Amino acid sequence: MPGPIFQPIAATELLSLRRLSDSAIIPPMPPKESSAAKRARVPQRAPQPPRFIAIEGPLRVGKTTLARILAERLHARRIFDGEDNPFLADFYKEKPGSAFRAQMYFLIERQKRLREGLAVEAPGPVLSDFLMEKDRIFANLNLGDEELKLYERYYEALTADIPAPDLVIYLQAKPEVLRARIAKKASRDETAISPEYIEEVARAYEHFFFRYAGSDLLVINTSDIDFVERSDDLQQLLRRLQEPVKGTQYFLPLGAFE
Repeated sequence: MPGPIFQPIAATELLSLRRLSDSAIIPPMPPKESSAAKRARVPQRAPQPPRFIAIEGPLRVGKTTLARILAERLHARRIFDGEDNPFLADFYKEKPGSAFRAQMYFLIERQKRLREGLAVEAPGPVLSDFLMEKDRIFANLNLGDEELKLYERYYEALTADIPAPDLVIYLQAKPEVLRARIAKKASRDETAISPEYIEEVARAYEHFFFRYAGSDLLVINTSDIDFVERSDDLQQLLRRLQEPVKGTQYFLPLGAFE
């Protein structure tokens, strides 16, 4: 009896069988999900408002006024800057040694106020009338080389563990605007401040904040802004503070130059 007869398989049929066999063994890979799609599945946390805010700027730029208004609107606890320095009057009169005494008093008082204010466990944000590094700005302006070396040793020891703010609001103004405000609102001691010193302080602040990266920073030029007399300026700032500030950003109310 003759054996079975095998028919040769065409090359095209063999290729089809191989493809069928491969697809039966290895299922097709699902399309790769993009990174954006993966992130979209993860619930995103809403930006958290800053818990520790500091307001800074040169003399008579409007720090105290804005701090008072923001503390009321944000229901924030305030940390006040020390204004009762017993050595300040002698400093303005340029008495020898008074600059070092005044600066050391400020250093000790400011770090103490920040420590005590931040140690309180209470709901709501904390708003400081000053940034700790302010003390260093004035030390570099007012102290001699040997005094500055000694000051730096105390500064490092006393401030090393003080946390940086979440947000710094830096108020700036033209020197002529600062001079006019000092002439209008100055205390008895402040009337002795020379125009040259006012310009030096304004430049020192600009230099410091140009390189500042310790916190998120909102820069406001107050030369043409009035948060007291123009309610719209204040309302725009309050709305701006409801949005996150990342890195260094600038705020200028609409109609500021009108």
